[in-house]
Amino acid sequence: MTTALTEERAAGVPASTPRRPTRRPRISRPTETRGAWTLLAPYLVLLMIGGIIPVGYALKTSLEKAPTPLDPTGGFGGLDSFRTVITDYRFVDTFVNVFATLVIWLPIMMVGIVGLALLIHASPGRFGSTMRFLYYIPGSLAGIANLVLWVYLLNPSQSPIEGFWHALGIETIKQAVAGPNHLPLVLTAMMFFQGVGSWIIVVSGGLNGISDDVLEAAALDGANAWQLAWHVKLPIIRPWLGYAALMNMAYGFQLFLEPQLLDQVASNALQDQWTPTQLGYAFAFSNYNFPAAAAMSLILLVITLAIGLLIVFRSGLFGEEEH
Repeated sequence: MTTALTEERAAGVPASTPRRPTRRPRISRPTETRGAWTLLAPYLVLLMIGGIIPVGYALKTSLEKAPTPLDPTGGFGGLDSFRTVITDYRFVDTFVNVFATLVIWLPIMMVGIVGLALLIHASPGRFGSTMRFLYYIPGSLAGIANLVLWVYLLNPSQSPIEGFWHALGIETIKQAVAGPNHLPLVLTAMMFFQGVGSWIIVVSGGLNGISDDVLEAAALDGANAWQLAWHVKLPIIRPWLGYAALMNMAYGFQLFLEPQLLDQVASNALQDQWTPTQLGYAFAFSNYNFPAAAAMSLILLVITLAIGLLIVFRSGLFGEEEH
């Protein structure tokens, strides 16, 4: 056989060469850059319209002086509007109210999202799909429809849980809403049932993206269902959980509709400006102090951005995936 190969090579017959793997054509860096900017352009337009321009206008307005009957000209006021907001007797109370709600609602919301999403992921097939759909139904109700439903539930004279209210000694919707420390609990229940279904679907998407090889390897190593959820699934979906916490926290700071309308159905028994957004609304449309309202919005922006950045960096929300 060696003699035959030697004769073939001597006769000029080319020897067979190993095949090289075909390479995908590389995209040049300028082409990549143009493609990235093309995809980013619509977002940048929306960011300018819905974010940067309003913030710039709010900053400009906050530095103006609110006109008064004695000085209707207005003009540059420096930081007077921020001083007006911070020294207002309602300022601290509004943030205490929001934090009291967030301390109760956010942990319950995150535990509910994670627990139910893990249960759905552990129940593949028709049962899991059905439960995911049922969880989403309350979240499909619009804000006003959800509020009407809760007004019906909170009214002891009409509520299907009338016995529960009577057991607590509550006879009217005013007592249910405006009782001592009742409003944070009421808002927690309202926001939990309105939003948990939507976030279950988001987190379930992250769970469905986990490779079956990873789960099978953990099972072969002897991990039970609890260890699989705690040591494998939760670390992988941490960015999704950070995103859920970030968006729910931002929503909590923007509370306006729920306390505003609950105050009306409770015959104005609640504090008039219960949240920071309600205080900003009062500055603008009750006191006609638009610079103070703009300053209030900027203070809210700084606080939510600071907490949001903390969540982003702690959760690795925008970090690179490790392979």
